[in-house]
Amino acid sequence: MAATNSDHNQTDAAIKDVRISRISSSIRVIPDFPKPGIMFQDITTMLLDPVAFKDTIDLFVERYREKNISVVAGVEARGFIFGPPIALALGAKFVPIRKPNKLPGEVISEEYSLEYGTDIMEMHVGAVQKGERVLVIDDLIATGGTLVAAIKLLERVGADVVECACVIELADLKGRDRLGDKPLFVLVSSTC
Repeated sequence: MAATNSDHNQTDAAIKDVRISRISSSIRVIPDFPKPGIMFQDITTMLLDPVAFKDTIDLFVERYREKNISVVAGVEARGFIFGPPIALALGAKFVPIRKPNKLPGEVISEEYSLEYGTDIMEMHVGAVQKGERVLVIDDLIATGGTLVAAIKLLERVGADVVECACVIELADLKGRDRLGDKPLFVLVSSTC
């Protein structure tokens, strides 16, 4: 008996659920780090599990394979872990978006607000061209400040930011709301 589209979709959903579950269970939560009250989401344990790490990359690649992404922009520092393998699989270039004074050569900068003060994100001038379709990747979205800064940097040079993607979302902090009309795709949602 041949499988129907419905059967196929249910099988795909079950496979994805298994992968998401494996990814989620491979992330270690460290209480009170780096300060009391913070539940730190440690992805290094996921990186030690080659199956969970591969599942993570595969899920992102499957989502973006048909979206004509020409640039994967990774946000410092953990976006550098996930961005390059995704970019390679998509046939896109990888562009690092970094903290100040980390990139040699001419940069474009975007200042953004933190809970207490400000910070800056930078990108090489000429790394992204007008009209290029960009995926912004990071390991986690909390308040959304770094992703907003990355989006602004990319849009200032005329890029089309297609979507932001993170392994983990701290949903309680409502960072998603700061992204405006930019879609956000996450694999694991967590609480603070």
